[in-house]
Amino acid sequence: MPMDPGPCLWDLPDPAVAEPGQDLLAVGADLSPSTILEAYRRGLFPMHVETEELGWWSPDPRGIVPLANLRVTRSLRRSMHHFEFSVDQAFAEVMRGCSEGRKDGDWINEEFHQAYGQLHRMGWAHSVEVWQGGTLVGGLYGIEIGGLFAGESMFHRVRDASKAALVALVETLRSGGGDPESRLLDVQWCTDHLATLGAVEVPRRDYLAALDRALGMEPALGLRH
Repeated sequence: MPMDPGPCLWDLPDPAVAEPGQDLLAVGADLSPSTILEAYRRGLFPMHVETEELGWWSPDPRGIVPLANLRVTRSLRRSMHHFEFSVDQAFAEVMRGCSEGRKDGDWINEEFHQAYGQLHRMGWAHSVEVWQGGTLVGGLYGIEIGGLFAGESMFHRVRDASKAALVALVETLRSGGGDPESRLLDVQWCTDHLATLGAVEVPRRDYLAALDRALGMEPALGLRH
């Protein structure tokens, strides 16, 4: 079982009463394990704003990948035969891959590396690694609480490696027990890239309802440790 970090010391906002379309709900607080986990349970996630202050976000609409919606093209399925996969074997390296050499990875600063590394050691943060010939070529990481997997970022060093990581994650979640359609794979915002893989946008109220159902489930990745 993951380690209990104790109660959150901050009064985090409730997305259920936020203005529709308002994504940034608060600034401040900290990245302690109890704060981060309480935020995800409420439907929030941390990311710095332009002023470098720590922001707490709940996008409306929210990007999710319904597990039954995952789109795997023939070319991607062929690519997957050239990869090997693992879970939680190179968490720090995956985080570095998501942040290094990428403009959109700038928000994953050293503070985030330390915070999520601690959550990984406590059993809450997980990574999916993609290997080729013994070399790490892609992966993703995120937070798992019950049936919620909150995807944070992914990366690739060879073609299709990040997509393959997502496929491997979805297959793991589907095999995690319980009703797989009650599991919630959160991707924060639905980008064009994620949409090609089956991501969709849902109103915040629908996301929060799905989150409430998912939190009562057993974890899928955590059961492997």
